[in-house]
Formats: sequence, structure tokens, C-alpha cells
Amino acid sequence: MAEDLKIRYSDKDLEEFKALIEEKIDKAKKHLDLLKSSYMNDGNNGTDDTSPTFKAFEEGSETMSKEANTQLAIRQEKFIRDLKNALLRIENKTYGICRVTGKLINRERLKLVPHATLSIEAKNMQK
Repeated sequence: MAEDLKIRYSDKDLEEFKALIEEKIDKAKKHLDLLKSSYMNDGNNGTDDTSPTFKAFEEGSETMSKEANTQLAIRQEKFIRDLKNALLRIENKTYGICRVTGKLINRERLKLVPHATLSIEAKNMQK
């Protein structure tokens, strides 16, 4: 509970979180690029000479796969946006402060979910 008594994380702490978030953004962007390239791929696997039934099945499967990849890409874009917002909070030194309780969010939680804006206490109050 000693962390709750501090008003904000130190500049040194904020720099550590910034490095962690920037690393996560880089990884997330690479993952997003993979998703985008997979659903922008024309998917022509040389099935022109296969039976019409198989071709229809494959096209249906391809459409479902593209839709799933599109949904994953949308989620990844939101994750990147949330991480960039966390960087803004670092810049204005409000990073790690729960937007409901005003207390510091536990350091371990921020390491696992660096874009978190709610403490566990506040999350539990939402239930």
C-alpha cells in the first residue's frame, strides 16, 4: 500500500515504462503489418483446375479468414492507439494514476497491461 501514498511515478519510473511501451508498440505494429498483408493477399493458391465445389468451399473459407484477420487488425490498431495514449500520459506525468480512484496503479499491473488506466480496485468496483 506504500505505492498508494505517492502522487505519481518518478521520472525514472516513467522512463522505464516508456521504454516498455515503445517496445510493445514496435511489436504490435509488426503484428499489424502481418495481419494486413495476409488479408490483402489475393489468396490465389492455384486452385483454378479443382472442382467447383472445392473452389466454392475454399473461397468461403478464405472470406471467413479475411474477416477474422480484419477483426484482429482492428483490435491491434486499437491496442496501438491505447499504447500511444499511454505515452501521452507519460509525457504529462499522469501515467499510472487510476482515473477512478486517483491512486497509483500497481507497478506489476502496468508491466502486464501498460495501457491500463484503472487500478484493480477500480476494475472490481465496475463489476
